[in-house]
Amino acid sequence: MLNATPDRSLAVQDHFDLLGLPRSFSIEPHTLEAAWKRVALAVHPDRFATRSAAEKRVAMQWSSQANEAYRILREPMSRARYLCELAGVDLQVETNTAMSSDFLFRQMSWHEQLDALLELGRDSSARHVAQETLNAELAEAENKIVLQVGDDLDAGRFDRASPLVREWMFINKMIAQLRAIN
Repeated sequence: MLNATPDRSLAVQDHFDLLGLPRSFSIEPHTLEAAWKRVALAVHPDRFATRSAAEKRVAMQWSSQANEAYRILREPMSRARYLCELAGVDLQVETNTAMSSDFLFRQMSWHEQLDALLELGRDSSARHVAQETLNAELAEAENKIVLQVGDDLDAGRFDRASPLVREWMFINKMIAQLRAIN
């Protein structure tokens, strides 16, 4: 855990360690924000304005690391990916497209629904209903995956969590595509 000065080396184990938090997917947003604020205030470069150039530079590095830790940990998906990375699990997001057959069928259905939406007139009520239906399906699927990923990560079942994280990433991409057609 970080002391109140940036005088020590930047050899912090990970983002959780830097913020003084346990390695866990299930972190309350207010707990994360409070931990980040505590660290950010302790190492804010303005606190070291009268110090040497080297101390100012280290304070800036600490501040940058604290901000990066907060950025990664505050988003559940990036936190899940980071936890997998810390456990040595390569998500192989660029090369591994293996997913359960059930998810592949749902993926095909979502793509078909999205394609059908694009064929409907922009102001049609049918398009609005279809968008809402697809949005609800994707939100439900995402919620289920987030809960399962969280359970698996917090239980140390990274091998089970990693394919779900890849599925979650796909759902997230579909949600973005759905929003983009508005």
